[in-house]
Amino acid sequence: MRIRVLLFGQLKDIIGRPEESLDLQPGAKLSAVVTHYAELFPGFKGLAGSIACSVNQEYAAGSSILHEGDEVGLLPPVSGGKSPAAPTPQEIQLQSAHCAIVRERIATQQIADSMKAPEDGATVIFEGIVRNHTRNRRTLYLDYEAYQSMALNEMEKLAEAALERFQIRDVRMVHRLGRLEIGETSVFVAVAAAHRGAAFEACRWLIDTLKKTVPIWKKEHFEDGVVWADGEPFPEEIRTKSNLGTRPASK
Repeated sequence: MRIRVLLFGQLKDIIGRPEESLDLQPGAKLSAVVTHYAELFPGFKGLAGSIACSVNQEYAAGSSILHEGDEVGLLPPVSGGKSPAAPTPQEIQLQSAHCAIVRERIATQQIADSMKAPEDGATVIFEGIVRNHTRNRRTLYLDYEAYQSMALNEMEKLAEAALERFQIRDVRMVHRLGRLEIGETSVFVAVAAAHRGAAFEACRWLIDTLKKTVPIWKKEHFEDGVVWADGEPFPEEIRTKSNLGTRPASK
């Protein structure tokens, strides 16, 4: 039985390639994929307890049975190139009902203006901005990568959940990939509602949950080196359970 394995973030660096085909015995479990790489790569084994896995772009438990042709994603904890002259922001074309993933500058003002409606009393906006330092190290720029199709699906699930969970009218979420310079917006979340309380609550929940569950990773380029950013831990319910234990990711 042959499956396709996709690797992201520091896992891609450890194994040395972004994807490969893997032959397994029929009826093999997802945990067998984690075990395979942990036995071959010591650096992978140190992360095995904190990664999540997906099967065909849906989070899956280690006990899931795999089938011929399945696409397995190995996902480290999430974070959550352009020329020096920044491109002009363009109007966002949503790729799902409420969300988009882009490589150009996010047109934040245009998105905010497009959401306004007479029945709204508040629009709450969060912008994630690239800062010039992390832990006393000077940051030069950031690079974001994603399991893009799955990330968009997970973002849309969050938007739909927020609309059901909070008394809000509309949501927009946009994340940028590729190289970002200091001061640029990496992620944009906007919530429109009749009342500010619900809008604030929903916006905070959306960005906090996005940073824990959406497969997007950040590589930080410093004056003295390059590292993948320490990610938010996956919620326990989606973290892969394997026979390798649940040790935290190595720092």
